[in-house]
Amino acid sequence: MAFIDEIKIYAKAGRGGDGVVRWRQEKFVPKGGPAGGDGGRGGDFYVKAVRDVHILSKYKAKKSFIAGRGEDGGNKSLHGKNGEDFILQLPVGSIVTNLETDEQWQLTTEGEKILLLKGGYGGFGNEHFKSSVNTTPKESRPGQEGEKGNFQIELELFADVGLIGLPNAGKTSLLNTLTNAEARVGDYAFTTLDPNLGDFYGYIIADIPGLIEGASEGKGLGVKFLRHIKRTKMLAHLISFENKNMMKSYKEIRKELTKYGNGLDEKNEIVILTKSDEVQNKKEIVKKVSEFKKLKRGKQVFVLSLFDDKMVKKFNDELVKILKKK
Repeated sequence: MAFIDEIKIYAKAGRGGDGVVRWRQEKFVPKGGPAGGDGGRGGDFYVKAVRDVHILSKYKAKKSFIAGRGEDGGNKSLHGKNGEDFILQLPVGSIVTNLETDEQWQLTTEGEKILLLKGGYGGFGNEHFKSSVNTTPKESRPGQEGEKGNFQIELELFADVGLIGLPNAGKTSLLNTLTNAEARVGDYAFTTLDPNLGDFYGYIIADIPGLIEGASEGKGLGVKFLRHIKRTKMLAHLISFENKNMMKSYKEIRKELTKYGNGLDEKNEIVILTKSDEVQNKKEIVKKVSEFKKLKRGKQVFVLSLFDDKMVKKFNDELVKILKKK
């Protein structure tokens, strides 16, 4: 199932039930009075945050959601039942925008529930209009329509580690190695068209699709995927030894993070120099590690070849230690 991180829906709260015209029809009461009940209120429309990043996929086919209608009033002054509320489950990290009013809500905590649309009031039955001067009212009112609107829902992923880097840096391969994500891998740019997620000892690792120079301005896969990094606790920046100028590649991505803003360039970051098996001269590896460590005092730099089980095991253990300290 494809990962869905953005949908548009039509939502409507329930319509109120109608008030009715009814009369008392009791034996020995020749002039029975009004007895029409009021209609029930329409159901409200809510969104609720759940810990399921794939739940938007369930709404791919259905894009219209309506809360329950209020029940019409009954005889003997019976009030109609209220309509059933509708609760749309959305992933934690969802941003809901009313496309008509631009009003916006964010779901940041599991279990959080937000009222989007109010149900319509129920109509009045004829008993409501009874008075000393109008003892036999024939008037009733219909229920009101519930609020409605078109909404855009965007997911900003919450992840413990976001894998970033230029296309073909090895992000998806690393995700598959560390987790059971089984994400698609290819030897061409932009294999990853949607973020992939994996479970790493209870921590979530997100493979953010390849970025290029100008991504903050919409080039390549653009800002659609930069937004996923905003709520990622830590970045793992992958640079492949296949790049002729690794530092330039690193700085390109850092530049895009700074341009995009939202504090992306301030997040904790580790550097992973990938595809070290491509290097013939091992002194070159030592040199590159030294260069990246000079960028910031104490910056953690790892060298990795996914074909070397010892390297993978060592990195696996180190990453667990890093995450436990966060």
